[in-house]
Amino acid sequence: MRLLLLFLLCPPSIFAQTYQSFYTGDTSDVVTPTQGGVVLMGGATEDDNAMRWFLQRSGGGDIVVIRTSGSDGYNDYMFNDLGVTVNSVETILTSTYVSAQDPYVAQHIRNAEALWIAGGDQGKYVQYWKNGPVEEAINYLIHTKKAVVGGTSAGMAILGGAYYSALNGTVTSAQALADPYNSRMTIGYDDFVDHPDLQNVITDTHYDDPDRRGRHVGFLARLTQDYGFRALGIACEEYTAVCIDTLGWAHVYGTYPQDQDFAYFLQADCTADYTPETCSAGQPLNWVRGQQAVRVFKAEGRSNGQVAFNIHDWQSASGGGTWQRWWVENGTFHTDASDAPECVSASNELENSDALIRISPNPARTSLHLELDENLLPAQLEAFDLQGKLYFTRKIDTPQKTIIVDSWPAGMYFFRVKGNGKWYFRRVVVGE
Repeated sequence: MRLLLLFLLCPPSIFAQTYQSFYTGDTSDVVTPTQGGVVLMGGATEDDNAMRWFLQRSGGGDIVVIRTSGSDGYNDYMFNDLGVTVNSVETILTSTYVSAQDPYVAQHIRNAEALWIAGGDQGKYVQYWKNGPVEEAINYLIHTKKAVVGGTSAGMAILGGAYYSALNGTVTSAQALADPYNSRMTIGYDDFVDHPDLQNVITDTHYDDPDRRGRHVGFLARLTQDYGFRALGIACEEYTAVCIDTLGWAHVYGTYPQDQDFAYFLQADCTADYTPETCSAGQPLNWVRGQQAVRVFKAEGRSNGQVAFNIHDWQSASGGGTWQRWWVENGTFHTDASDAPECVSASNELENSDALIRISPNPARTSLHLELDENLLPAQLEAFDLQGKLYFTRKIDTPQKTIIVDSWPAGMYFFRVKGNGKWYFRRVVVGE
């Protein structure tokens, strides 16, 4: 009887609460001007300078940390140790699927001026948060509130538009290259966190312990094979962090040269056919393409973040760094030094494209008219932006085609036509 009376007198939500909340600072919700951005951290001890960058973009507001295991270790660190004044730090622990559905969790994420996703098990993040209120709240912060988000290890792993879910356990480089479709290669795309700067990007963490370059190439090969776009990647070694501002500049933080801290920016080659020669279940990966299948900018992490790479064009860099080319032959990973890719040139056939491919108007606002030389037919047509996002793909059997572009963001696009066994490219500007 006493238990029944207690149930009748107390709100049912008290009994349903399964999340845990750890609060440091002022519990009242404040609203401060925020700056967007992304922090990607390699997975070991946090880089203090990168974390200061993260906190400063909150405008002194409320910081929320979400995780599925662990405790409140970030609270004092963020609130007291970094010298950046913020209103509060709250860690919310959702250790079960049910706890992640509690309205409190999503509401406090939405109220935050900065969101940090702790390390842990990204498989649980996918299982507990995807297709639910936590996913919606994260994307609200990114798109509507335009607040900074960041994560380390598993938290970094889920921030790309493509992500390695690890739902069947982790995968090694050797396993990924021996069979890119083995059961541990669980990759999601375009169905979880939606950050506009990371749409076709898949991240990888703990890059140097163990060496994960091979498996990351395997991830890119799978995305290119399965979804037909020029896949991109960002990776951090364990003590390295990448801070991406709203202009697309990715500043790399670490303790180089005292320690060998590096970040890597990968892209399927933009100057030729970027698809793998062999990417099939039960077979070793072959992705050679003239020994330059993947172009990589390797950036040293410094305390002031002076080395930067622009992920809006995937070519511009400043402050240091070097280019490499990676490829895979019969499941074996190879690397060598390289010049920067000249993506705007795109192909040796570019000089002939004006006569064979006519596009008008250029710039275009709502639609454009495409005329192909009949000798190219039938042709495969693709249009993608500077980040490799595919906007249009179609088999063309007639020499004329009208393409509607009124929903495309303003900017430069590459039209890529394969006909007569060759690739041809044209640049097109879509205006406001």
